[in-house]
Amino acid sequence: MTELSLSTLVAIPLAPLAGALIAGLFGKSIGRTASHRVTILGVLVSFVLSAMVLKSVAADGVRFEGTVYEWMVLGGLRMEVGFLIDGLSAMMMCVVTFVSLMVHIYTIGYMEEDPGYQRFFSYISLFTFAMLMLVMSNNFLQLFFGWEAVGLVSYLLIGFWYTRPTAIFANMKAFLVNRVGDLGFILGIGLVAAYAGTLDYHEAFAAAPGLADTLFPGTSWLVITVTCICLFIGAMGKSAQFPLHVWLPDSMEGPTPISALIHAATMVTAGIFMVARMSPLFELSDTALNFVMVIGAITALFMGFLGIIQNDIKRVVAYSTLSQLGYMTVALGASAYSVAVFHLMTHAFFKALLFLAAGSVIIGMHHDQDIRHMGGLRKYMPLTWITSLLGSLALIGTPFFAGFYSKDSIIEAVHASDLPGAHFAYFAVVAGVFVTAFYSFRMYFLVFHGKERFREQHHAEGHDDHGAHGDDHAHEPHEPHESPWVVTAPLLLLAIPSVVIGFLTIQPMLYGDLLADAILVDGSRHAAPFDLFEHFHGPLAMAFHGFLTLPFWLALAGVVTAYVFYLVNPAIPAWFARTFAPLIRIMENKYYMDWINERVLAVGARGLGQGLWRGGDVAVIDGAINGSARLVGRLAQFTRQFQTGYLYHYALVMIVGVVALMSWFVWQYRY
Repeated sequence: MTELSLSTLVAIPLAPLAGALIAGLFGKSIGRTASHRVTILGVLVSFVLSAMVLKSVAADGVRFEGTVYEWMVLGGLRMEVGFLIDGLSAMMMCVVTFVSLMVHIYTIGYMEEDPGYQRFFSYISLFTFAMLMLVMSNNFLQLFFGWEAVGLVSYLLIGFWYTRPTAIFANMKAFLVNRVGDLGFILGIGLVAAYAGTLDYHEAFAAAPGLADTLFPGTSWLVITVTCICLFIGAMGKSAQFPLHVWLPDSMEGPTPISALIHAATMVTAGIFMVARMSPLFELSDTALNFVMVIGAITALFMGFLGIIQNDIKRVVAYSTLSQLGYMTVALGASAYSVAVFHLMTHAFFKALLFLAAGSVIIGMHHDQDIRHMGGLRKYMPLTWITSLLGSLALIGTPFFAGFYSKDSIIEAVHASDLPGAHFAYFAVVAGVFVTAFYSFRMYFLVFHGKERFREQHHAEGHDDHGAHGDDHAHEPHEPHESPWVVTAPLLLLAIPSVVIGFLTIQPMLYGDLLADAILVDGSRHAAPFDLFEHFHGPLAMAFHGFLTLPFWLALAGVVTAYVFYLVNPAIPAWFARTFAPLIRIMENKYYMDWINERVLAVGARGLGQGLWRGGDVAVIDGAINGSARLVGRLAQFTRQFQTGYLYHYALVMIVGVVALMSWFVWQYRY
């Protein structure tokens, strides 16, 4: 493919949409097998076409920007559907479709016994369509459509088992928290439309420098700063940044395949992609960039701490996702947008691998998710074991693995940044290396090595991921077993890029031309990304040098500490739990963020709402409407006294009126 045709580009998002509609509307008629085949075919077509597009973009330098459909024109404001295909969007298309394809295949085995089989395939294909529309957009309107669509489908997927109160609570929580972020996002889009007069990316970016010195009315803040912060608040909701992170751990109530899809390659990466796409705007405001960096640093470090005390295997991986999203956000704040996107890409593969491996463990353990009830699974689940090990090594940034190249680049970029928040951010991302290694291998050692604790466990205390399946034997002791091929095949296919994708792509993504025209960095103001050029001598040299750096030794220390704590002397973590019980309690309560949200903010919002209802709606609005109605009624009661129906009463009134009129004329004539 030497040039990009519009029909090919339109087919990429429409193929998953077609599969979603067929499985959703006709799933009961065509059956389970046909439903998963049609949805997998749709995503496969989308992936193949996306790979062809990426090849044309990367190898031949082909680009595309054009309108597909013009919806309406309001004055000079055009609202349309269009595509912008460059290195950033082409890379995202491939990541989304490949991970989605693996999740689709994996779902055949994982959801085999679920009565909502066809509905689940419909949802995940619809999710893929929404994400593709988001990353392919060339304007803010379509971006917002995809943004809201992934939020809506995530609500349906998190609450997929809608008979479980915990699932309903979790999906409502995700929906409400994302609405908070989306309020900021739509305000940011509104400011772009108001001041730039357009919703088109390139037109808005061209107009942005003219707004660099414009003050927001009534404040000393620049319009561009307010706009960027509003846009980033949207990213805080979607990409689960502190304090809008609270929805993501609870989203584990959904089935494991959707945990992999939401947390690896789609919804949570939408905010990172959006900020990278908006780099021409963010480069104009150091205040906004500093805000982005500090929020990311808080998320990277403090969410990693929470991963240490989790016992649910899926929640450990979920807090890992939160921490890694913080790393990406820190890179965005350092103006290293390409590095953030690079980590987004590598993270998508190894995080999807870890989530699907966790699901395989859950299947093998007959739906028990508590890592304290596992141990010694290596010999029972060899494929799940080796792929989990590879994913964990990639996550902690082991040299030569995918995560090393992207995470190490983030740390270097933050170290080179001269923003005020860079010192704290550097401490957070470096300390986070040890924390990540510790909780990752804590989970790995407790699950795959050591004593076989599942033989002593007769009642699972963890979340029952298949609770809706009606498995009456889920809490009885079973012999662990390896998962079927439809589960292990995606693990093996995801393990390959988790190892090699960083080595193969760091050159074109960070130091080549793939993202050059998609991301703008002002080198005169933000030199950190350019400092990376001076120290890069190829992926091989970078990996060998990585063995000499502080992050490697911190990661090694984390692995060794986890080994000693949980395999050599388990009494040590028990002593820490007793000694630091108050701190552990704070972490178990997730820094009391849920308590603050539910007991303070929600109660305050409810009180405010009731006050506005009683004072505004009932007292003012209803009072005015009902009062005017009562006044009209009383006037009508009074006036109808004169409507007797008797002729002599009307004659008397006429005579009185004539006399009064004549008296008025006489008075006017005389005086």
